[in-house]
Amino acid sequence: MKARPILFNGDMVRALLDGRKTQTRRLVPVWQQPGKTMDGTEYISVAQRHPQWGFGVFGKTEAECMQNYNDEYQSLCPFGKVGDLLWVRETTEGDGHYSCYSADEKTVIDPFTGSVASWGYPRPSRPSIHMPRWASRLTQRITNVRVERLQDISEEDARAEGCDDSTSEAAVYAGWYEKPRRAFRRLWEQINGTEIWSANPWVWAIEFEVIHTNIDIVLKQEAA
Repeated sequence: MKARPILFNGDMVRALLDGRKTQTRRLVPVWQQPGKTMDGTEYISVAQRHPQWGFGVFGKTEAECMQNYNDEYQSLCPFGKVGDLLWVRETTEGDGHYSCYSADEKTVIDPFTGSVASWGYPRPSRPSIHMPRWASRLTQRITNVRVERLQDISEEDARAEGCDDSTSEAAVYAGWYEKPRRAFRRLWEQINGTEIWSANPWVWAIEFEVIHTNIDIVLKQEAA
């Protein structure tokens, strides 16, 4: 079992805290994207990069090539396999003596001492990428992974992404109804750009259960 960091913005952190988010989609990395073989007769995706044990998967079409992951090689998802843990990095604010989570303004507490915690940073707002592991308060246990096209997301899966039609902030503000899939598209375009949505790339769809505890506390409890 491995533990890896994963970034989420404020809206998605609130969805995690509320129990509305149990899925995330991440772009298939460049090295794993399908491309034509040298003779042009098939598609290949580098399933595993390793100087000795690396190999590729093949198919007559891109879809057939990538389906290999769902049929046999789910464990080669670069973001983690079923059972692995992801610890959430989120934006924080504060000074040299005090820190809070930007998503809900809750005070950052040292999970091992129970005391108010902070860490040196040159600006009041600290991007999620700079969150140290000890300050993470949310852990995700992966329950399923699969490869699919970005635009293949269903209404049900969009809701599991945290895009609930009844809680969409934009919809509530504007006073109109917005289906989850449309809300997910809008969110994706805000974060990643309209060009990527239009390109309909391959993504890893990751399902998880949320544990409201620091990653190292979880690992310590499971090792006991």
